[in-house]
Amino acid sequence: MDSLTSINELFPSSTPLGNEKAGSVEDMGSDDFLTLMVAQLENQDPSKPMDNMQFMGQLAQFGTVSGIQELNEGFSGLSNALSGGQALQAASLVGRSVVTDSNLGSLSEVADAEGELGLVLDATVEFGGSTSGGNFFVQDLAGRLVYSSALPPSAGGQLPVRWDGRNAQGELLPPGTYRVSAEAVVDGQSTAVSVYAHQRVDSVAVDGAQGAVTLNLANGSNVALEQVKQFL
Repeated sequence: MDSLTSINELFPSSTPLGNEKAGSVEDMGSDDFLTLMVAQLENQDPSKPMDNMQFMGQLAQFGTVSGIQELNEGFSGLSNALSGGQALQAASLVGRSVVTDSNLGSLSEVADAEGELGLVLDATVEFGGSTSGGNFFVQDLAGRLVYSSALPPSAGGQLPVRWDGRNAQGELLPPGTYRVSAEAVVDGQSTAVSVYAHQRVDSVAVDGAQGAVTLNLANGSNVALEQVKQFL
């Protein structure tokens, strides 16, 4: 009677049919493994039975592979759940404003506390330290200065600013994209400071394969969710 000393003998390393891969424990399901294990026990040499440690080693090998497969399936399900949760979170941002690194703001209609619509462009001026004042500027995309206003002294930090869409003559300018900038007076010297325009989220796009979420903004640009500095 031919005997089998291990399951690996059922999967010879040679590939007599050409390019076929030899089978391995990693390729087996639980039913295949049990069938081969029973066949191994039935065909072993009674005078030379399988060593108990060898038998346990084969069981451990299969158990490890099976456990890794189950773990991978569990992580895959967790990843899908997290991606779905991230997409729902991003969808809830539609209609809200976010702060990014861009200084391009959108002058658009916004309802006030009484529900009346008016043109508004919001931004945040970021001071690196204490200042004795400064100026806030708005330019159109052609580079023309259309509005400026004085900024109060500041001990540092962030200062929210709002432009109502009117120029120095009080004329209402058309809705659209404008560039905002600012300068602060520090020790008697004017220096440029960072200004971040607030952007309304018009829609979101989700990459199902990568799980990446992109926000499409009112000024026509888009930004990755992780690049948003602040949610308003």
